[in-house]
Amino acid sequence: MTSAPGARIGLVVNPVAGLGGLVGLKGSDGAEVQRRALALGARPQAVARASLTISQLPPDVELITVDGPMGAAAVRAAGRPARVVHHSTGPRAAGAPGTGEPSTAADTRAAVRALVAAGAGLLLFCGGDGTARDVLDALGPEPRVPVLGIPAGVKMHSAVFAVHPRAAAEVAAAWAAGRGVRLTAAEVVDRDEAALRAGRVSARLYGRLTVPVLPARVQQRKTGSSGPDPGTPAGLAAEVAERVGPGGLLLLGPGSTTYAVATALGAPGASLTGVDLLRLGPASALGPGHADGLATAARLLIRDARADQLRALPTTPCIALSPIGGQGFLLGRGNQQLTPELLRAAGRERLLVLATEAKLAALAGRPLLLDTGDPDLDDALSGHVRVITGRRSGAVYRLSA
Repeated sequence: MTSAPGARIGLVVNPVAGLGGLVGLKGSDGAEVQRRALALGARPQAVARASLTISQLPPDVELITVDGPMGAAAVRAAGRPARVVHHSTGPRAAGAPGTGEPSTAADTRAAVRALVAAGAGLLLFCGGDGTARDVLDALGPEPRVPVLGIPAGVKMHSAVFAVHPRAAAEVAAAWAAGRGVRLTAAEVVDRDEAALRAGRVSARLYGRLTVPVLPARVQQRKTGSSGPDPGTPAGLAAEVAERVGPGGLLLLGPGSTTYAVATALGAPGASLTGVDLLRLGPASALGPGHADGLATAARLLIRDARADQLRALPTTPCIALSPIGGQGFLLGRGNQQLTPELLRAAGRERLLVLATEAKLAALAGRPLLLDTGDPDLDDALSGHVRVITGRRSGAVYRLSA
Protein backbone atom coordinates (compact mmCIF):
# COMPACT_ATOMS: atom_id res chain seq x y z
CA MET A 1 0.00 0.00 0.00
CA THR A 2 1.52 3.33 -1.08
CA SER A 3 1.19 6.30 1.24
CA ALA A 4 -0.10 9.66 0.15
CA PRO A 5 2.52 12.41 -0.11
CA GLY A 6 2.97 14.18 3.22
CA ALA A 7 1.50 11.35 5.30
CA ARG A 8 3.23 11.90 8.62
CA ILE A 9 2.57 9.72 11.65
CA GLY A 10 3.60 10.63 15.17
CA LEU A 11 4.36 7.94 17.77
CA VAL A 12 4.39 8.24 21.55
CA VAL A 13 4.81 5.28 23.90
CA ASN A 14 3.95 5.05 27.57
CA PRO A 15 6.77 2.64 28.47
CA VAL A 16 5.20 1.56 31.76
CA ALA A 17 1.75 0.82 30.35
CA GLY A 18 0.50 -2.64 31.25
CA LEU A 19 3.06 -3.26 33.99
CA GLY A 20 0.38 -4.20 36.50
CA GLY A 21 -1.33 -6.82 34.34
CA LEU A 22 1.00 -9.79 34.75
CA VAL A 23 1.20 -9.31 38.51
CA GLY A 24 -2.53 -8.87 39.10
CA LEU A 25 -2.53 -5.16 40.03
CA LYS A 26 -5.40 -4.31 37.61
CA GLY A 27 -3.65 -1.23 36.26
CA SER A 28 -0.36 0.65 36.09
CA ASP A 29 -1.29 4.23 37.00
CA GLY A 30 0.97 5.92 39.54
CA ALA A 31 4.65 5.61 40.39
CA GLU A 32 4.02 3.54 43.52
CA VAL A 33 1.99 0.92 41.61
CA GLN A 34 4.69 0.80 38.92
CA ARG A 35 7.45 0.27 41.49
CA ARG A 36 5.40 -2.46 43.15
CA ALA A 37 4.78 -4.17 39.80
CA LEU A 38 8.50 -4.18 39.01
CA ALA A 39 9.28 -5.55 42.47
CA LEU A 40 6.85 -8.41 41.78
CA GLY A 41 8.67 -9.28 38.57
CA ALA A 42 6.74 -7.36 35.91
CA ARG A 43 8.63 -6.34 32.79
CA PRO A 44 7.75 -3.47 30.42
CA GLN A 45 6.12 -4.65 27.19
CA ALA A 46 4.77 -1.46 25.62
CA VAL A 47 7.91 -0.76 23.57
CA ALA A 48 7.73 -4.25 22.02
CA ARG A 49 4.04 -3.86 21.17
CA ALA A 50 4.65 -0.46 19.57
CA SER A 51 7.55 -1.94 17.62
CA LEU A 52 5.26 -4.66 16.24
CA THR A 53 2.94 -1.98 14.88
CA ILE A 54 5.76 0.09 13.38
CA SER A 55 7.30 -2.97 11.70
CA GLN A 56 4.03 -3.53 9.77
CA LEU A 57 3.76 0.02 8.37
CA PRO A 58 4.54 0.73 4.69
CA PRO A 59 8.19 1.78 4.25
CA ASP A 60 7.31 5.17 2.75
CA VAL A 61 5.34 6.39 5.80
CA GLU A 62 7.14 9.28 7.49
CA LEU A 63 7.52 8.73 11.23
CA ILE A 64 8.19 11.34 13.88
CA THR A 65 8.60 10.43 17.51
CA VAL A 66 10.06 11.05 20.98
CA ASP A 67 13.51 10.03 22.15
CA GLY A 68 14.27 6.86 24.09
CA PRO A 69 11.65 4.40 25.33
CA MET A 70 8.86 6.91 24.71
CA GLY A 71 9.15 6.28 20.97
CA ALA A 72 12.55 6.04 19.30
CA ALA A 73 13.42 2.71 20.95
CA ALA A 74 10.35 1.08 19.40
CA VAL A 75 11.12 2.51 15.96
CA ARG A 76 14.74 1.33 16.12
CA ALA A 77 13.64 -2.14 17.22
CA ALA A 78 11.41 -2.29 14.13
CA GLY A 79 14.39 -1.38 11.92
CA ARG A 80 12.79 1.83 10.73
CA PRO A 81 14.08 5.40 10.46
CA ALA A 82 12.32 8.14 12.37
CA ARG A 83 12.84 11.80 13.12
CA VAL A 84 12.98 12.62 16.83
CA VAL A 85 11.14 15.89 17.39
CA HIS A 86 10.94 15.87 21.19
CA HIS A 87 13.47 15.08 23.89
CA SER A 88 11.84 14.19 27.16
CA THR A 89 13.29 16.15 30.06
CA GLY A 90 11.43 14.17 32.71
CA PRO A 91 12.26 10.77 34.18
CA ARG A 92 12.50 7.79 31.87
CA ALA A 93 10.76 4.46 31.72
CA ALA A 94 11.29 2.04 34.54
CA GLY A 95 13.09 -1.05 33.40
CA ALA A 96 14.45 0.46 30.18
CA PRO A 97 18.23 0.30 29.69
CA GLY A 98 20.07 3.02 31.54
CA THR A 99 16.96 4.50 33.13
CA GLY A 100 15.54 4.85 36.58
CA GLU A 101 12.16 6.34 37.43
CA PRO A 102 9.06 5.74 35.30
CA SER A 103 7.75 8.23 32.75
CA THR A 104 4.83 10.37 33.86
CA ALA A 105 1.55 11.67 32.52
CA ALA A 106 3.21 15.06 32.10
CA ASP A 107 5.84 13.47 29.83
CA THR A 108 3.09 11.98 27.66
CA ARG A 109 1.21 15.28 27.39
CA ALA A 110 4.37 17.20 26.46
CA ALA A 111 5.29 14.60 23.84
CA VAL A 112 1.82 14.71 22.25
CA ARG A 113 1.91 18.49 21.95
CA ALA A 114 5.38 18.35 20.38
CA LEU A 115 4.32 15.76 17.81
CA VAL A 116 1.28 17.79 16.80
CA ALA A 117 3.40 20.95 16.56
CA ALA A 118 5.82 19.04 14.29
CA GLY A 119 3.00 18.29 11.86
CA ALA A 120 1.79 14.80 12.74
CA GLY A 121 -1.34 14.08 10.71
CA LEU A 122 -2.10 10.93 12.72
CA LEU A 123 -1.02 10.28 16.28
CA LEU A 124 -0.31 6.71 17.36
CA PHE A 125 -0.04 6.25 21.11
CA CYS A 126 0.88 3.02 22.86
CA GLY A 127 -0.66 2.51 26.29
CA GLY A 128 -3.97 1.97 28.03
CA ASP A 129 -6.97 3.97 29.21
CA GLY A 130 -4.82 6.22 31.41
CA THR A 131 -2.58 7.07 28.46
CA ALA A 132 -5.66 7.81 26.31
CA ARG A 133 -6.79 10.26 28.97
CA ASP A 134 -3.37 11.96 28.93
CA VAL A 135 -3.53 12.25 25.13
CA LEU A 136 -6.98 13.84 25.36
CA ASP A 137 -5.73 16.27 28.00
CA ALA A 138 -2.89 17.31 25.70
CA LEU A 139 -5.10 17.78 22.63
CA GLY A 140 -7.90 19.63 24.41
CA PRO A 141 -11.69 19.25 24.31
CA GLU A 142 -11.89 19.57 20.50
CA PRO A 143 -8.96 17.55 19.13
CA ARG A 144 -8.24 18.19 15.46
CA VAL A 145 -5.67 15.43 14.90
CA PRO A 146 -6.94 11.84 14.61
CA VAL A 147 -5.59 9.43 17.20
CA LEU A 148 -5.29 5.65 17.38
CA GLY A 149 -4.23 3.57 20.37
CA ILE A 150 -1.84 0.63 20.14
CA PRO A 151 -3.18 -1.59 22.94
CA ALA A 152 -0.62 -2.08 25.71
CA GLY A 153 -2.47 -1.33 28.95
CA VAL A 154 -4.28 -3.57 31.41
CA LYS A 155 -7.93 -2.47 31.05
CA MET A 156 -8.47 -0.65 27.75
CA HIS A 157 -12.22 -0.14 28.00
CA SER A 158 -12.12 2.95 25.73
CA ALA A 159 -13.11 2.81 22.07
CA VAL A 160 -9.90 4.44 20.80
CA PHE A 161 -7.73 1.31 20.51
CA ALA A 162 -7.03 -1.06 17.66
CA VAL A 163 -7.93 -4.64 18.51
CA HIS A 164 -4.27 -5.72 18.13
CA PRO A 165 -0.91 -4.03 17.37
CA ARG A 166 -1.02 -5.49 13.85
CA ALA A 167 -4.52 -4.08 13.37
CA ALA A 168 -3.20 -0.65 14.40
CA ALA A 169 -0.70 -0.86 11.55
CA GLU A 170 -3.47 -1.78 9.08
CA VAL A 171 -5.55 1.23 10.10
CA ALA A 172 -2.57 3.60 10.05
CA ALA A 173 -1.48 2.35 6.62
CA ALA A 174 -4.99 2.81 5.23
CA TRP A 175 -5.11 6.32 6.68
CA ALA A 176 -1.73 7.16 5.15
CA ALA A 177 -2.90 5.89 1.75
CA GLY A 178 -6.20 7.76 2.02
CA ARG A 179 -8.22 4.58 1.48
CA GLY A 180 -11.21 3.14 3.26
CA VAL A 181 -10.86 4.91 6.58
CA ARG A 182 -13.62 6.92 8.19
CA LEU A 183 -13.07 9.27 11.12
CA THR A 184 -15.36 9.00 14.11
CA ALA A 185 -15.61 10.45 17.61
CA ALA A 186 -14.72 7.64 20.03
CA GLU A 187 -15.18 7.58 23.78
CA VAL A 188 -12.33 7.71 26.28
CA VAL A 189 -13.41 5.86 29.42
CA ASP A 190 -11.22 5.56 32.49
CA ARG A 191 -11.77 3.47 35.58
CA ASP A 192 -10.69 4.11 39.13
CA GLU A 193 -7.82 1.63 39.56
CA ALA A 194 -7.86 1.88 43.35
CA ALA A 195 -11.55 0.93 43.28
CA LEU A 196 -10.79 -1.95 40.89
CA ARG A 197 -8.16 -3.30 43.27
CA ALA A 198 -10.79 -3.17 46.01
CA GLY A 199 -13.20 -5.15 43.81
CA ARG A 200 -15.42 -2.20 42.82
CA VAL A 201 -16.00 -1.11 39.23
CA SER A 202 -16.14 2.67 38.95
CA ALA A 203 -15.88 4.31 35.54
CA ARG A 204 -16.72 7.57 33.85
CA LEU A 205 -16.74 9.02 30.36
CA TYR A 206 -13.72 11.32 30.19
CA GLY A 207 -14.19 12.72 26.69
CA ARG A 208 -13.88 11.85 23.01
CA LEU A 209 -11.03 11.57 20.53
CA THR A 210 -11.25 11.47 16.74
CA VAL A 211 -10.25 7.97 15.63
CA PRO A 212 -9.68 6.46 12.16
CA VAL A 213 -11.76 3.31 11.79
CA LEU A 214 -11.58 0.25 9.56
CA PRO A 215 -14.19 -2.50 9.95
CA ALA A 216 -13.24 -5.04 12.67
CA ARG A 217 -9.91 -3.31 13.35
CA VAL A 218 -10.86 -0.85 16.11
CA GLN A 219 -12.43 -2.06 19.33
CA GLN A 220 -15.78 -1.04 20.77
CA ARG A 221 -16.22 0.57 24.16
CA LYS A 222 -16.83 -1.92 26.98
CA THR A 223 -20.47 -2.12 27.99
CA GLY A 224 -21.72 -3.07 31.42
CA SER A 225 -23.62 -6.22 32.20
CA SER A 226 -27.37 -5.99 32.55
CA GLY A 227 -27.22 -9.07 34.76
CA PRO A 228 -27.83 -12.67 33.76
CA ASP A 229 -31.26 -14.23 33.71
CA PRO A 230 -32.28 -16.01 36.91
CA GLY A 231 -30.75 -19.46 37.08
CA THR A 232 -28.17 -18.84 34.35
CA PRO A 233 -25.13 -18.70 36.71
CA ALA A 234 -26.10 -22.03 38.26
CA GLY A 235 -26.49 -23.57 34.81
CA LEU A 236 -23.12 -22.26 33.65
CA ALA A 237 -21.51 -23.41 36.89
CA ALA A 238 -22.99 -26.89 36.56
CA GLU A 239 -21.59 -27.23 33.06
CA VAL A 240 -18.18 -25.94 34.16
CA ALA A 241 -18.12 -28.31 37.14
CA GLU A 242 -18.85 -31.27 34.89
CA ARG A 243 -16.12 -30.28 32.42
CA VAL A 244 -13.51 -29.71 35.15
CA GLY A 245 -14.44 -32.73 37.26
CA PRO A 246 -14.53 -33.31 41.03
CA GLY A 247 -11.45 -31.99 42.79
CA GLY A 248 -10.18 -30.27 39.64
CA LEU A 249 -8.36 -26.94 39.48
CA LEU A 250 -10.20 -24.05 37.81
CA LEU A 251 -8.97 -20.59 36.89
CA LEU A 252 -11.77 -18.02 36.59
CA GLY A 253 -11.09 -14.82 34.67
CA PRO A 254 -12.52 -11.40 35.57
CA GLY A 255 -16.06 -10.22 34.92
CA SER A 256 -19.61 -10.42 36.20
CA THR A 257 -20.34 -13.72 34.42
CA THR A 258 -17.41 -15.60 35.94
CA TYR A 259 -18.00 -13.94 39.32
CA ALA A 260 -21.57 -15.27 39.26
CA VAL A 261 -20.24 -18.73 38.37
CA ALA A 262 -17.84 -18.64 41.34
CA THR A 263 -20.73 -17.72 43.61
CA ALA A 264 -22.87 -20.53 42.18
CA LEU A 265 -20.01 -22.95 42.79
CA GLY A 266 -20.09 -21.90 46.43
CA ALA A 267 -16.79 -19.97 46.51
CA PRO A 268 -17.43 -16.74 48.44
CA GLY A 269 -14.75 -14.09 48.28
CA ALA A 270 -13.88 -14.49 44.60
CA SER A 271 -12.72 -11.37 42.77
CA LEU A 272 -14.93 -9.49 40.32
CA THR A 273 -11.96 -7.91 38.55
CA GLY A 274 -9.10 -10.40 38.92
CA VAL A 275 -8.10 -13.96 38.09
CA ASP A 276 -8.90 -16.53 40.80
CA LEU A 277 -7.82 -20.14 41.32
CA LEU A 278 -10.44 -22.55 42.70
CA ARG A 279 -10.43 -26.23 43.55
CA LEU A 280 -13.76 -27.92 43.00
CA GLY A 281 -15.16 -30.16 45.70
CA PRO A 282 -16.02 -33.85 45.31
CA ALA A 283 -19.31 -34.85 43.73
CA SER A 284 -22.16 -34.35 46.18
CA ALA A 285 -25.83 -33.53 46.13
CA LEU A 286 -26.45 -30.00 47.33
CA GLY A 287 -29.48 -27.81 47.41
CA PRO A 288 -30.65 -25.47 44.65
CA GLY A 289 -28.14 -22.84 43.54
CA HIS A 290 -25.05 -25.01 44.03
CA ALA A 291 -24.31 -25.97 40.43
CA ASP A 292 -27.25 -28.37 40.22
CA GLY A 293 -25.70 -30.56 42.91
CA LEU A 294 -22.67 -31.51 40.79
CA ALA A 295 -20.08 -30.35 43.28
CA THR A 296 -19.73 -29.29 46.84
CA ALA A 297 -18.61 -25.77 47.58
CA ALA A 298 -15.45 -24.95 45.66
CA ARG A 299 -12.45 -23.76 47.64
CA LEU A 300 -10.82 -20.44 46.73
CA LEU A 301 -7.07 -21.15 46.63
CA ILE A 302 -5.69 -17.88 45.23
CA ARG A 303 -7.58 -14.60 44.87
CA ASP A 304 -6.22 -12.09 42.33
CA ALA A 305 -3.54 -14.50 41.13
CA ARG A 306 -0.27 -13.25 39.65
CA ALA A 307 1.50 -14.77 36.66
CA ASP A 308 4.37 -16.08 38.80
CA GLN A 309 1.92 -17.87 41.12
CA LEU A 310 0.22 -19.53 38.17
CA ARG A 311 3.58 -20.48 36.68
CA ALA A 312 4.41 -22.36 39.89
CA LEU A 313 1.31 -24.58 39.83
CA PRO A 314 2.19 -28.30 39.75
CA THR A 315 -0.60 -29.07 37.25
CA THR A 316 -2.27 -27.03 34.53
CA PRO A 317 -5.81 -25.94 35.49
CA CYS A 318 -8.84 -25.50 33.30
CA ILE A 319 -9.41 -21.84 32.43
CA ALA A 320 -12.93 -20.38 32.31
CA LEU A 321 -13.29 -16.99 30.64
CA SER A 322 -16.14 -14.77 29.53
CA PRO A 323 -15.76 -12.12 26.78
CA ILE A 324 -15.95 -8.44 27.68
CA GLY A 325 -19.43 -7.12 26.97
CA GLY A 326 -19.63 -4.97 23.84
CA GLN A 327 -15.97 -5.54 22.90
CA GLY A 328 -15.80 -9.31 22.64
CA PHE A 329 -12.27 -9.62 24.02
CA LEU A 330 -11.59 -13.01 25.55
CA LEU A 331 -7.84 -12.70 26.15
CA GLY A 332 -5.56 -9.69 26.45
CA ARG A 333 -7.80 -7.25 28.31
CA GLY A 334 -7.64 -7.36 32.10
CA ASN A 335 -6.38 -10.95 32.25
CA GLN A 336 -2.71 -10.63 31.25
CA GLN A 337 -1.83 -12.93 34.17
CA LEU A 338 -2.81 -15.72 31.77
CA THR A 339 0.53 -15.78 29.98
CA PRO A 340 1.16 -17.36 26.58
CA GLU A 341 3.10 -20.14 28.34
CA LEU A 342 0.13 -21.01 30.56
CA LEU A 343 -2.32 -20.83 27.66
CA ARG A 344 -0.16 -23.14 25.54
CA ALA A 345 0.03 -25.64 28.39
CA ALA A 346 -3.75 -25.52 28.83
CA GLY A 347 -4.49 -25.83 25.13
CA ARG A 348 -7.93 -25.52 23.60
CA GLU A 349 -9.24 -28.54 25.49
CA ARG A 350 -8.85 -26.81 28.88
CA LEU A 351 -10.17 -23.42 27.72
CA LEU A 352 -13.83 -22.95 28.69
CA VAL A 353 -15.60 -19.97 27.12
CA LEU A 354 -18.71 -18.79 28.99
CA ALA A 355 -21.32 -16.32 27.73
CA THR A 356 -25.04 -15.85 27.95
CA GLU A 357 -26.94 -15.93 24.69
CA ALA A 358 -27.74 -12.24 25.19
CA LYS A 359 -24.03 -11.36 25.39
CA LEU A 360 -23.29 -13.23 22.17
CA ALA A 361 -26.26 -11.62 20.42
CA ALA A 362 -25.01 -8.16 21.42
CA LEU A 363 -21.80 -8.77 19.45
CA ALA A 364 -23.92 -8.78 16.26
CA GLY A 365 -21.75 -11.40 14.60
CA ARG A 366 -18.40 -9.82 15.49
CA PRO A 367 -15.87 -12.47 16.55
CA LEU A 368 -14.51 -13.06 20.01
CA LEU A 369 -11.07 -11.44 20.11
CA LEU A 370 -7.57 -12.54 21.12
CA ASP A 371 -4.55 -10.38 21.96
CA THR A 372 -2.31 -12.59 24.11
CA GLY A 373 0.90 -10.73 23.30
CA ASP A 374 2.12 -13.69 21.23
CA PRO A 375 1.02 -13.45 17.57
CA ASP A 376 1.78 -17.13 16.90
CA LEU A 377 -0.42 -18.19 19.83
CA ASP A 378 -3.17 -15.82 18.69
CA ASP A 379 -3.11 -17.50 15.28
CA ALA A 380 -3.05 -21.00 16.81
CA LEU A 381 -6.07 -20.29 19.03
CA SER A 382 -8.06 -18.63 16.25
CA GLY A 383 -10.92 -20.55 14.71
CA HIS A 384 -14.27 -21.76 15.96
CA VAL A 385 -14.78 -22.50 19.63
CA ARG A 386 -17.69 -23.93 21.59
CA VAL A 387 -19.20 -21.35 23.95
CA ILE A 388 -21.03 -22.59 27.04
CA THR A 389 -24.30 -20.65 27.31
CA GLY A 390 -26.01 -22.71 30.02
CA ARG A 391 -26.62 -26.20 31.34
CA ARG A 392 -26.37 -28.63 28.41
CA SER A 393 -26.45 -25.71 25.99
CA GLY A 394 -23.86 -23.96 23.88
CA ALA A 395 -23.02 -22.30 20.61
CA VAL A 396 -20.16 -22.47 18.13
CA TYR A 397 -18.59 -19.05 17.72
CA ARG A 398 -15.58 -17.59 15.90
CA LEU A 399 -12.42 -16.71 17.81
CA SER A 400 -10.08 -14.31 16.01
CA ALA A 401 -6.89 -12.31 16.40
